[in-house]
Amino acid sequence: MTKVCSFVAVMLVMVLVCNQFGASEAGGTAPSQDCCARLKSQQPCICGFMKDPNLKQYVNSPNARKVAGQCGVSIPSC
Repeated sequence: MTKVCSFVAVMLVMVLVCNQFGASEAGGTAPSQDCCARLKSQQPCICGFMKDPNLKQYVNSPNARKVAGQCGVSIPSC
């Protein structure tokens, strides 16, 4: 994995972990524009994340799919 994709992976995990613990639901708000922009910038790496056993659980979680849907990011079938 390149350094850029590694950085993106870390950022994705951070976003997903925050969401996993209900950070966006706690305030009853949708993901921020910044969150969506970061997620959209990571879209080319999603298949790589889904193939990584350490990240797959985060990408496939219901909350990750919910955030992706709210941001207009489709989860590909890899």
